[in-house]
Amino acid sequence: MEKQQLNDALFELIASLKTPEDCKKLFEDMCTHKEIEQMAGRIYAARLLLEGKTYSQVTELCDISSATLSRVSRCVQYGEGYNNFLK
Repeated sequence: MEKQQLNDALFELIASLKTPEDCKKLFEDMCTHKEIEQMAGRIYAARLLLEGKTYSQVTELCDISSATLSRVSRCVQYGEGYNNFLK
């Protein structure tokens, strides 16, 4: 299977989950605790940016590198629908 097909299968699986508990079980089975924490931290950082917090304020509140924060910021500014789920 091609990489794009694998990615699509992953997104289809996630979209098919019915409850937050189902999502929690999948992510706990498939990801390390640290990976889940990092994803959660990115969501928190994005929400803070959407609230108008500065980079400096966000890095103080989150355990996130400046490179990762830059990536999150690009998603907030130019992403395809990311912001709709963060409000």
